[in-house]
Amino acid sequence: MIRILLAEDDRVMREYLTRALERSGYAVSAVDRGTAALPLLENETFDLLLTDIVMPEMDGIELAQRAGVMAPDMQVMFITGFAAVTLKAGKAMPNARVLSKPFHLRELVLEVDRMFENVRVPTSN
Repeated sequence: MIRILLAEDDRVMREYLTRALERSGYAVSAVDRGTAALPLLENETFDLLLTDIVMPEMDGIELAQRAGVMAPDMQVMFITGFAAVTLKAGKAMPNARVLSKPFHLRELVLEVDRMFENVRVPTSN
């Protein structure tokens, strides 16, 4: 199962995204800030870091940069409602995807599905 680490400071948005991704078959661990994600990255393996960019304590770009050192194979997707921040994220992490708010949950799930479309889920016989 594909594992996602979600860092989003808005509680309602975090719960909303978590439910949508779990319903689509992803395993999600959600935290409310970047600094809370670091211990999880040290102790667990994730396939995707899905992070808001603007958060207290540590923004999503810094989190993604640190995560890139800790887990270089993990993919990154930013979510943000700020156009100027989108440009900054693209320069800082050119291989990351950026999804601008507002977006429909279907859009998010489709983007995540595309990132992992070549990953085969083992089936039991």
